[in-house]
Amino acid sequence: MMRSMFAGVSGIRAHQTMMDVIGNNVANVNTVGFKASRVLFSDALSQLVRGASGGTGEATGGVNPQQVGLGTKVSGIEMLFTQGGSQLTGNATDVSIQGDGFFAVRGGTETLYTRAGAFAFDSDGALVDGSGAIVQGWLVTPSGTIDRNAPVGDIRVRIGQAIDPSATSSVSIRGNVSAAAVVGDPPVTTAMDVVDGQGNIHRLTFSFAKTAANTWTMSGLDPAAASIGTATLVFDPATGLMTSPAAAPSFTYTPPGASPITFSVDLGAATGESRLTQFGSNSDPQAVSQNGATAGVLRSFAIGSDGTLSGVYSNGKSKPIAQLSVANFANPKGLIAAGDSKFRRSNATGEALMGTPGVGGRGELNAGTLEMSNVELAQEFTNLILAQRGFQASSRVITASDEMIQDLVNLRR
Repeated sequence: MMRSMFAGVSGIRAHQTMMDVIGNNVANVNTVGFKASRVLFSDALSQLVRGASGGTGEATGGVNPQQVGLGTKVSGIEMLFTQGGSQLTGNATDVSIQGDGFFAVRGGTETLYTRAGAFAFDSDGALVDGSGAIVQGWLVTPSGTIDRNAPVGDIRVRIGQAIDPSATSSVSIRGNVSAAAVVGDPPVTTAMDVVDGQGNIHRLTFSFAKTAANTWTMSGLDPAAASIGTATLVFDPATGLMTSPAAAPSFTYTPPGASPITFSVDLGAATGESRLTQFGSNSDPQAVSQNGATAGVLRSFAIGSDGTLSGVYSNGKSKPIAQLSVANFANPKGLIAAGDSKFRRSNATGEALMGTPGVGGRGELNAGTLEMSNVELAQEFTNLILAQRGFQASSRVITASDEMIQDLVNLRR
């Protein structure tokens, strides 16, 4: 009877722990990046009343052991690292991990790990979470590359960061020059702004004049209408496609007070869908793009699926600034909860394996979304009933054992 009473006590204790875990799960149903836990029970040591024996041939058979269990115990409280649902926020600094892995953040001298990607930039340009821990990753080197073999560090974006101007080196022209045009017709023109090495903008004009059958002369003119070069274009009369020149023609413009700009004029590939042609429709050549850029300052940014944080500048250009890293563990269930939706590495997890999102089993990143809690309320409410009934039944065992002991005491009367 005393054994049954203590077994009931062990059941009460175990189910109370189960209730504590369920209560914590339900309380964090809306916590970003929260991972639910579950309680695992196992039976306690059994008392051996009679041992087992083997048979003695044909005379007697074997005897099984007699054991009385001593109750239950909590064998483990295990975190469940299943994927939580994604919530669209539209905030550029909110990031979720689709798959395995954790963001690494530095709080003081300690590196912690989290699935909660609600980040923002502080006054110093550091990318931080809600507690001020700085997100870890790699910054772009002075050469413009990202060294992913280097140790991770704080991700910081300089306030007022600027991008240098770049001179135009290529202009693209597409469209059509009419096959019905005749020699002596007025030339057709198109214009395009180009950029010199100092970031100044200059408007150049390109004119197309028919000079012979299936032959056109393309002339480049500076803002003062002075020539900056010419090129002869020859088209196949059967297909209307350009056969010459084979390479993009080159032009040179020397702006006042700046170095000369030498650029090529891309007229499209003969087999491509976008090109300069000579068909029967009206002439309509168009300068569609150029690759130069004025000086720009950082206006916004975007985070790619591989964690690359790219700055978008006022001149329309973008370039990588940094890359977020993702940590993976051989045994993520060995992590220790550190509060604020963060985890601390333990000896059970193994070393943190830092790397690029989407590589080596790490999940990809999805900007503008947050991973919500993976708590399933239906499952938690079911477990709540089981815990309550288990606690109730264990208490009945204690009550029944107490009544039996009371009956035994009353035998002396």
